[in-house]
Amino acid sequence: QVQLVESGGGLVQAGGSLRLSCAATGRTFSIYNIGWFRQVPGKEREFVAAIDWRGVEWYYADSVKGRFTISRDNAKYTVTLQMNSLKPEDTAVYYCAGGRYPPYSGMLERDFDSWGQGTQVTVSS
Repeated sequence: QVQLVESGGGLVQAGGSLRLSCAATGRTFSIYNIGWFRQVPGKEREFVAAIDWRGVEWYYADSVKGRFTISRDNAKYTVTLQMNSLKPEDTAVYYCAGGRYPPYSGMLERDFDSWGQGTQVTVSS
């Protein structure tokens, strides 16, 4: 397993941008696939994006495609989620997750075995 810590959340106006980071510790990070999920109160955690351990395959939820970009730097043990053209409906707690299951669009929570504590993103209208 790896230990994951998210940062970069905050308050932004609609149309703005935020850059979330997921910092990892643990030697297995470079072979872990990483996903981003988000959750609003009263709803299940929702898949946002995922990237494979090599950083050459990535998948997005339809709701964020064309606006969010996931990338990773294995040398720096970080995964980044660049979020542009933010909308109020993007407001949620964002979590990064790590696991060995091959990434695909619409990944599930059970595909991952390591989770960060989450970072709040609030988009005002």
